Amino acid sequence: MKSITIQGQKRESVGKTATRALRNAELVPCVVYGEKEPLHFSCTEKAFKDLVYTADAHTATIQLESGETIDAVLQDIQFHPVSDKILHADFYQLNANKPIVMDVPVRTKGRSRGEVVGGALRINMRKLRIKALPGNLPDEIMIDVSPMIIGSKVYVESLKNENYTFMHPDNAVVVAVRTTRNVTKGITGAEEEVSDESEG
Repeated sequence: MKSITIQGQKRESVGKTATRALRNAELVPCVVYGEKEPLHFSCTEKAFKDLVYTADAHTATIQLESGETIDAVLQDIQFHPVSDKILHADFYQLNANKPIVMDVPVRTKGRSRGEVVGGALRINMRKLRIKALPGNLPDEIMIDVSPMIIGSKVYVESLKNENYTFMHPDNAVVVAVRTTRNVTKGITGAEEEVSDESEG
């Protein structure tokens, strides 16, 4: 999985006054949790642009002024209810030997056979939650929909992979091709034509 680098400054003061001062300076107070003591740092809101405001999934490499780098994943982020400015962010430090849980986007490729005849492709789950070691995290879950006909469904069970585990029921429908009003009208029209011919 791709990683986004975030430049940060370690902070010693973590009280309300210090936090308010950071926000007044347009900086975001952040915390990294892991096996050691929590590490407090701050960064600009702009640093979150490619991590938060995207449909893609990324891990983060936090690079501190001291030269220390920490591989982490964003766990929680708080926004101001009115301005939508980022108020606080929590990260969790990655351990190569410990699995983590992340939401990964679902992508489709091809055009289904059902769409060709007037059906509609429906993506029921835009993201899938998976559990994996950091080195096995995929950038996306790709589904080839080209063989799907009207009525076809892709279940979580059919997407299983030895590198990660899905945190959803096996029978959860990820993608389906549904019939549409146009297809129904076409079928009805064809039935009427057959009926007229048989009467004649």
